[in-house]
Amino acid sequence: MNLLGYLQKLGKALMLPIATLPVAALLLRLGQPDLLGIPFIAEAGGAIFSQLPLLFGLGIAVGLSKDNAGAAALAGAVGYFVLTGAAKTINNEIDMSFFGGIIAGIIAGHCYNRFHMTKLPDYLAFFSGKRLVPIMTGLVALLAAFIAGFVWPVIQHGIDSFGLAVSTSGGLGQFFYGLLNRGLIPVGLHHVVNSIFWFGLGECLKVTYEVAGSVQNICLDPALVSNLTVGGAVPGVDGGAITQIASEVTRGDLHRFFAGDPTAGVFMAGFFPVMMFGLPAGALAMILAAPKDRRAQAAGLLVSVAVTSFLTGITEPLEFTFMFLAPLLYGIHAVLTGLSLVVVNLFGILHGFGFSAGLFDLVLNWGLATRPWVLLSIGLVVGAVYFVAFYFAIKLFNLKTPGREGDEAKPAFAGGRKEVGSDKSELARQYLDALGGSENLTDIDACITRLRLTLKDRTLADEARLKALGAKGIVKLGDNNLQVILGPLAEIIATEMKSLPPKA
Repeated sequence: MNLLGYLQKLGKALMLPIATLPVAALLLRLGQPDLLGIPFIAEAGGAIFSQLPLLFGLGIAVGLSKDNAGAAALAGAVGYFVLTGAAKTINNEIDMSFFGGIIAGIIAGHCYNRFHMTKLPDYLAFFSGKRLVPIMTGLVALLAAFIAGFVWPVIQHGIDSFGLAVSTSGGLGQFFYGLLNRGLIPVGLHHVVNSIFWFGLGECLKVTYEVAGSVQNICLDPALVSNLTVGGAVPGVDGGAITQIASEVTRGDLHRFFAGDPTAGVFMAGFFPVMMFGLPAGALAMILAAPKDRRAQAAGLLVSVAVTSFLTGITEPLEFTFMFLAPLLYGIHAVLTGLSLVVVNLFGILHGFGFSAGLFDLVLNWGLATRPWVLLSIGLVVGAVYFVAFYFAIKLFNLKTPGREGDEAKPAFAGGRKEVGSDKSELARQYLDALGGSENLTDIDACITRLRLTLKDRTLADEARLKALGAKGIVKLGDNNLQVILGPLAEIIATEMKSLPPKA
């Protein structure tokens, strides 16, 4: 597997631990004094956030293992504890944060694939197979910890310097992050970049304090917190008395936002106008740009995914409807996303999300945000810009958006729904045949919207047939890796493809 193919597989593996964030954010937010005011609910959500590096180790190990095995998850935990604990004995200032989980998960996933079928001599037979995986992971992680003890401070300095450069470059850094966030979606690598900004950029120390009989949290610069003591006053909070000071640093824009950092949200707030207003307005433009006799067909495809984007911030089903049909339009979308981040920060707006920038997160985290009401006004403007830009670009350059593709390749399936019959096994079989048969596939995986495949001979894949079956796009990575964009059906089809017996 080439580097790009491996990185997209790693990006998919990151989705498993990231999927825990919505419930963590929900619990943490609902437990706050301004909502339900139930501390044990808030602590339940906070516990997930505080253990996210470990969850990265568990989830990535499972995602990289050949059969999503639980033994790989156990090995990921072992690797994380060995790596981070041993490295600190060499240099107690080392803080690998979520990077420690990623490294441990990678080690564990590969150790599982290498050793889960290993047979040992009879007198060591108990430790054969999957029982050997955590042992070997621990040994490899110990070696990695020794190296990290001397090398990681340099790496950490580089990461901190990068974060400082981005955070102090103002609009330029915000623009390029927004551009990359959307630009890397076609190859599935946006989660790798997001992890750096959301989980590794910036740091603060959480301070718990009591004011007017209620317990609250704020996350402040570690240099400022070093001068604070339990029982003392909280800077900027009248009448607040400190009850607890965290011992571990909170890192990342997302973590710091939910920990109460008043400066966090720089790399999240700008997505709300795009996902709630911009993309749905773009969908409306594509519907109106379609010929009158095909607008109903285009609306049938676009309305549901536009509503999904507005409510939840899940944009990929909508983006993939035009990403490959009209790459120029997608480029405009990526640029506008970068500009949205710049504009939102110019207005001093800070907001965050536990999952994505949709209505649910906007409302749920309203009380933690800075000037969130202004987002609604900006969102209307962004929506208008998207509509005008999309509509006139489609008309001016005759872009092949939904409803304008022509009659030469009408898909057999629209909007992820089979038009004739509903047998997912049969549909999976047809996809398998279009990919050259089960014997041509060495790896089958899926994320939210795409099949992620490794083929022995990629030339055997029939792209025209895949698109006729309903694929919204094909992404080629290296010589043997292929992504088939299906929308929400991807996970179901991948599961069915794995379970199908070979043809006789």
